[in-house]
Amino acid sequence: MPGRLLATLILGAGLLIAGQPLVAHHSETAEYDNTRPVKVTGILKKVEWQNPHVWFYVDVKEADGSVATWGFSTAPPGSLMRRGINKTVFKIGEVVNVEGSRARDGSNNASGRRVTFADGRNVMTAPGEGAER
Repeated sequence: MPGRLLATLILGAGLLIAGQPLVAHHSETAEYDNTRPVKVTGILKKVEWQNPHVWFYVDVKEADGSVATWGFSTAPPGSLMRRGINKTVFKIGEVVNVEGSRARDGSNNASGRRVTFADGRNVMTAPGEGAER
């Protein structure tokens, strides 16, 4: 009887684990190409402050007058908060200059490495690059 109970517990635990959604974390270099730098200036449109990465979106006016929306992926919320960056830093409607690496799929997505506001505040710089707060 104890063997059957143990088998049932193991099976139950296995089913619980298998039923959980798997979240795979990827290498940044797998998704973004650091040989294709991106620099845009535009209006901060939206911020998604959630795991696994914070995303923010910038409306950029193109040379022909059209507006393109760029999406930028950053670190997880916890990593940003440990560096003193919280979601109140990103104010919708502000002008931002963003530098990063373009998505390998050619879309208007990129990794956001440096974010500088119109007043010169550099609120997000990749670790080791001397971010100002």
